[in-house]
Amino acid sequence: MRNNLNSDKRVRVRYAPSPTGEPHVGNIRTALFDWLVAKKYDGDFIVRVEDTDQDRKVEGAIDLQKLSLQWLGLEWDEGLGKAGDFGPYVQSERLDIYLEHVNFLISDGNAYKCFCTLERLEEVRKKQRESKSQIIGYDGLCRQKPENYSNYSISDDCVVRFAMPQTGQSTLNDLVRNQVTFDNRLIEDFIIMKSDGFPTYHFASVVDDHLMEISLIVRGEEWLSSLPRHIQIHKAFNWDLPDFAHIPTILAPDKTKLSKRHGATSVLEYKKEGYLPETMINFLCLLGWSIDGEQELISIDDLINKFNISDLNPSGSVFDKNKLNWMNGQYLKSKTPSQLAKALFDFWIEFPPESFDSVPSQKELEIIAPLISERLKTLREAEEWIAFLYKNKISYSVDDLIQKKSDVHLTNLFIEKAINSLTQLETFDADNIEINLRDLISELEVKPGMFLGTIRMATSGQIVSPPLFESLEILGREKTVNLLRQADHLVKQTINA
Repeated sequence: MRNNLNSDKRVRVRYAPSPTGEPHVGNIRTALFDWLVAKKYDGDFIVRVEDTDQDRKVEGAIDLQKLSLQWLGLEWDEGLGKAGDFGPYVQSERLDIYLEHVNFLISDGNAYKCFCTLERLEEVRKKQRESKSQIIGYDGLCRQKPENYSNYSISDDCVVRFAMPQTGQSTLNDLVRNQVTFDNRLIEDFIIMKSDGFPTYHFASVVDDHLMEISLIVRGEEWLSSLPRHIQIHKAFNWDLPDFAHIPTILAPDKTKLSKRHGATSVLEYKKEGYLPETMINFLCLLGWSIDGEQELISIDDLINKFNISDLNPSGSVFDKNKLNWMNGQYLKSKTPSQLAKALFDFWIEFPPESFDSVPSQKELEIIAPLISERLKTLREAEEWIAFLYKNKISYSVDDLIQKKSDVHLTNLFIEKAINSLTQLETFDADNIEINLRDLISELEVKPGMFLGTIRMATSGQIVSPPLFESLEILGREKTVNLLRQADHLVKQTINA
């Protein structure tokens, strides 16, 4: 049976992004699980920037992390611009703290300076591979030199390595994977401080987690192999271990690790595609966890109340884009006209539709929203459905106007009849437009689809559009009649050619 969170500690969780690129769904799912745990237990959600790898730093990457969290509504309590009692929350601003702790380990005999060159290290590994050694890594040469047990200085041309115990095991009860155990002798003496004065991830993250009183560390299963290093650093300082939860990998449909080649993996790309934040939260939660194995649409409040990190399935979860589309469609359908109008308006303010000559107002969208809500899977799809309403000119051919089993002369008759009838219509609303056009269909004794298909194409340039009569009402009498006259002119040109 899996462990539950340590009830004696205040729950403090951290999301610790590196500024190396855009936040992908795996990163943000980790942040989401952290946030849910903090919310459930009335704890603290901290965002800490882990920028010790200066070579891979990408300008603006942390701003993208911030935008992603804000879009999803994952508000944090400390870090990333919010003050707290445990700052600074950027590792490059904490170098003095790491240096102090490195020197303590050196003086205590748990770390040492290493002056080995890269060439020597490569030669060591080459010989280990050739001899098919069970251990591939540093051979501990500098560990034997007593002159290295002195304080480390940033100006020193060396690295500092942690002296791993050469016997025994490192064991921990993971909240997702139960007991995990590693043989210490198989772990090399790893670097904790680089020659540039920056700590490695393994060291800085452990020091920060302890000093910031982090009670639970949620991270991907790819970090499982780091556990013996982190356990032994805690022991060297005589620190209590926090709880750990190594969550399952997100997989592509082909069961490989999700990557860019499988489509958009940046969370902000999904925003740009028109997915709702509530959809992404709901969907990402279900990648490894569920309430009962059946319920798929879950409110934020229910997620907070019912989420349990120990209930995660340790196996990888498949990112199913079809399920994401279905789920987003369900959330869009559930919105009121006013809510959907606001969502569309805000989306188009940020991502202006390329095919519109003018952007509709939020008030206009409240009228349009009910016509398209059942058809949408994403906010972006709304553009193609209603583009004709906001174009100054629409394009089609005479062949597009001519419906199946019709001809150019019958098409011309349809358009002329519609122009004459709609021009004289007393009240230009959907109900009267429908009555009027259906009377013409009866008069002409033709199939509704043949007649209405021509009118639809002439007024929208689309084979499929929102409900025709409501669309014509939104277009208004003047624009509708003008569009029909353009179609009439095009057909007559063909007849007279």
